[in-house]
Amino acid sequence: MKIGFSSADEAFREEIASWLTRHLQGAFAALRFRGGPGDEHSFPAERKAWERELAAGGWVGVGWKPEDGGRGLSISQQVIFHEEYARAGGPGRMGHIGEGLVGPTLAAFGTLAQRQRLLPGIREGRQFWCQGYSEPGAGSDLANVQTRARLDARGEHWLISGQKVWTSLAHEADWCFVLARTEPGSVGHQGLSFLLVPMDQAGIRVQPIQQLTGTCEFNEVFFDQAVTSVDNLVGQPGDGWKIAMALLGFERGVSTLGQQMQFHNELEEVMRLAQANGAARDPLLRQRIAQAWSGLKVLRYNSLRMLSGPQDGSLCREAMIYKLAWSNWHVELGKLAMDVLGDAAEVLESAPYGLSRLQALFLFTRADTIYGGSNEIQRNVIAERALGMPREPKLR
Repeated sequence: MKIGFSSADEAFREEIASWLTRHLQGAFAALRFRGGPGDEHSFPAERKAWERELAAGGWVGVGWKPEDGGRGLSISQQVIFHEEYARAGGPGRMGHIGEGLVGPTLAAFGTLAQRQRLLPGIREGRQFWCQGYSEPGAGSDLANVQTRARLDARGEHWLISGQKVWTSLAHEADWCFVLARTEPGSVGHQGLSFLLVPMDQAGIRVQPIQQLTGTCEFNEVFFDQAVTSVDNLVGQPGDGWKIAMALLGFERGVSTLGQQMQFHNELEEVMRLAQANGAARDPLLRQRIAQAWSGLKVLRYNSLRMLSGPQDGSLCREAMIYKLAWSNWHVELGKLAMDVLGDAAEVLESAPYGLSRLQALFLFTRADTIYGGSNEIQRNVIAERALGMPREPKLR
């Protein structure tokens, strides 16, 4: 595990920090610290413009291979990029799913033609993606996917019918990657395929889901004979589960350090408030702040262990515990924020959803231990895949 950085790495840190300082000004100044979890509905058009600004500076796809149009930066420099981006208050990335999930997945499993056709739109900040995994009956239990796809009579297009749910920013997306059942009668992990589907078509309807925060960054997506070309199948029919799991492995890559810097920014806000309103004089609150600080350090060191292994989409043991660890930590931070706010936590700035930043943080963290795999499912994954424990105890 590498904790320190070389002199060349630190020079790179100064380069990206300087670029962000210069460019997060003017029209982009209002985006600083906006658009993160619980705030993803904010400034969508401006954040898309920011993606193009990043792309023009060469800061999209920094970890992609040069043959895919990326910069091929080392893991340590990718870590630095994500850390400095969050430290500077870079806005929530509209292109995260395309850059962080679709790009590496196409690099690993896509054809040359698919990469040449689809990666430039991501790299240039022109095309945006959403994720079609969860369904009303297949959330943490992803193998229960019921959305179906079949080939048309000519064998030229897949026709997709079904429903996806909790689809982040589907209303802003140009494309969706869809896990669908393409083998009639198949169950579980078998018979699933990984399809890339254009969103702008009559066969797709997007319906927003209003949350506790009053915002609607999540959506339901209904597919009614939605169409995508056979050229948009990644891998072979039936490879869907393997590709879907690899994509989740890419999700737990270098961007986890950027996520932790966002957590750090939130913790800094809690500490600033505690000093300003006198809550820091309460020894129990001081102890909880210290526990939050040390817990965030543990998350960082575990991520560095994760990044010490191969970045091929496989899930090492360190990666398997990460979702469980960060979600529980973040839930406790939300509770701490409310206790530091004190009586002000119960007062809205305006009706009906005039939430302060920390109030929105608290409400959004209510879902952290559910979405992306509930705590119960995460513990099963750790037990079965990391520890090799039997799925069911054998009765004697």
